[in-house]
Amino acid sequence: MIEKARGSFNLAARVLDERVAAGDGARVALRLGLPGEGLRTVTYAELLDETHRLANVLVALGVGRGDRVLVALPDGVPFVAAFLATLEVGAVVAMANPELPATDYAAQLAYTRAKVLVADDALARRAADAIAGVAALIVGGTDAGRVASYEARVAAASPRFEIAPTDADDEAVWLATSGSTGAPRAAVHTHGSFAFCIDAYGVGVLGIGRDDVTLSVPKLYFGYATGMSLLFPLAVGASAVLFPERPTPERLLALAAHHGATVLALVPTLIAKLLATPDTGRGALPRVRLATSAGEALPVPLYARWKEAFGVELVEGLGAAELFHIHVSNHSDDVRPGALGRVVPGYEARVVRDDGGDAAEGEIGALWVRGGSAALRYEGDPERTRRTFREDGWVATSDKVRREGDVFFFEGRSDDMLKVGGIYVSPLEVENVLLEHPAVAECAVVAYEDEAGLVKPKAVVVPRARDAEGDSLLQELGAFARARLAAFKVPRRWELRPSLPRNDRGKLVRRDLRGAS
Repeated sequence: MIEKARGSFNLAARVLDERVAAGDGARVALRLGLPGEGLRTVTYAELLDETHRLANVLVALGVGRGDRVLVALPDGVPFVAAFLATLEVGAVVAMANPELPATDYAAQLAYTRAKVLVADDALARRAADAIAGVAALIVGGTDAGRVASYEARVAAASPRFEIAPTDADDEAVWLATSGSTGAPRAAVHTHGSFAFCIDAYGVGVLGIGRDDVTLSVPKLYFGYATGMSLLFPLAVGASAVLFPERPTPERLLALAAHHGATVLALVPTLIAKLLATPDTGRGALPRVRLATSAGEALPVPLYARWKEAFGVELVEGLGAAELFHIHVSNHSDDVRPGALGRVVPGYEARVVRDDGGDAAEGEIGALWVRGGSAALRYEGDPERTRRTFREDGWVATSDKVRREGDVFFFEGRSDDMLKVGGIYVSPLEVENVLLEHPAVAECAVVAYEDEAGLVKPKAVVVPRARDAEGDSLLQELGAFARARLAAFKVPRRWELRPSLPRNDRGKLVRRDLRGAS
């Protein structure tokens, strides 16, 4: 049974200070770059030294227990040190994409009420007006007014630091949710909730151990990667490969090969791109023992193509910012394509109908989860907090699922589901059928209202051939769908696009596809 940490506890101490104290100081914690391109390794002892120095810098800048520090950095050593140093001070980490539009940082800073912003020089120059009112610690910057140089301040600080006496139930991280609007919203997590996920999923399901090397497509500000390339590997003495640039198949393959990556954290979009890359196959990932897929549903045809090409097991799971990480998952020795798998040990799950009752087997309903990683609240949103975080410990997620025995199947987000003639239609079911057609590269199914105001399905298709004959292809797809789906599930409208809209986490933005075409 996975137990949540209680009493005196600090997450950073668990994943860093205790590792060094246990004799892992000389082990490699972080791996960066390629030969001729800033190749570097960082040991646990070196990371501890930078983290302690940075903690002293944060204290000197006025950061204390409960204060927020906004980290908006590319993936690299300063990001990891800032994350851990903030926790060691007893403060709270908030994270932002360093490539957001400049004006978004004013909203981020206002929402988090951050005492200090940690960013790089590129962001500081690009968003100078938006961040002018906050103390900033800038990687690659120089001391000037409220701006402090990360390198200079860290180099001058003491490597000795006494960790603040935090408890497992103290706030640790504000984890951004992928809401339906661009306004910031965060699930507030404790030190203990992250430790629970490390034990339940990172160790319990993935079996991450000391000899593993993780490599993530998502960036560290996204909770999926916060686990896979920071907390999970560091907690067990393993190492993580980090890279600041946007992921491409070529870069990922080169980093995996050079650093001997054993565990990959992927998303379906990048999986498709890897499969489309020339000269890839079973020798392209020489040491990888396991890959994970999360962030959005993994189509069955894409899973089959991955297994055929690489021969590496691909484990799909479902997570949510409200529970930090994956809580329903396949296992490497028990993968059912098209299914999410079983509840991660340590969690409980229910499928709940709209009327609040438990759904029957095979019936679509909302996924409710209970376990030791539930967030405390949504910051600044008491009404949504009340609806989501129930007094009995259940978290009412926005994910729609169905259950067959103890295996769960993802059907879509609540606001993505189609109710056609009073019956729920999963967009994923229709999309998986369309993806079986050889001319379809990607697709998305959304709702629209017809002339009578009734909800009908609409399909947006990205063809494999850019010069595909539109009308004839759509007629062919309509016949293909009618032969394989119940009539009410067949799209009534069709649209061809060169690509599908995605957010900064790589997730499909369905709202941009709705409406008439």
